[in-house]
Amino acid sequence: MPNLRISEAAALLGVSDDTVRRWVEQGRLPSVQGGGGRMAIDGRELAAFAQQLAESPEPGTTTAASARNRMRGIVTRVVKDGVMAQVEMQAGPFRVVSLMSREAADDLGLEPGVVAVASIKSTHVVVEIPEA
Repeated sequence: MPNLRISEAAALLGVSDDTVRRWVEQGRLPSVQGGGGRMAIDGRELAAFAQQLAESPEPGTTTAASARNRMRGIVTRVVKDGVMAQVEMQAGPFRVVSLMSREAADDLGLEPGVVAVASIKSTHVVVEIPEA
């Protein structure tokens, strides 16, 4: 599973780098040692933390806002059956759910902790993996 830099984790959660560092120092968000010995966040841990924040936002946090048509976020849950997959993402304070074929979810490698982009058109949501 990918480790995310503090700045990446902050952008995905919609907070500042300092806020993520504070959460790590407080023990709310576990960190790992990333490339070059820098502090990083495990993708799965960030996905779980993003869900927790969405369910119980901090006081004073904006939970309702308009969003543009493309939202970068982190996959928090993938449920697959024989033909279909339900993919849940957290994009800042927004929870996005997409239904797609299982084959598409497998081809994209979607699993908790993967960074993805939700493209939204009316009631149609497309999940993509951003270019590095």
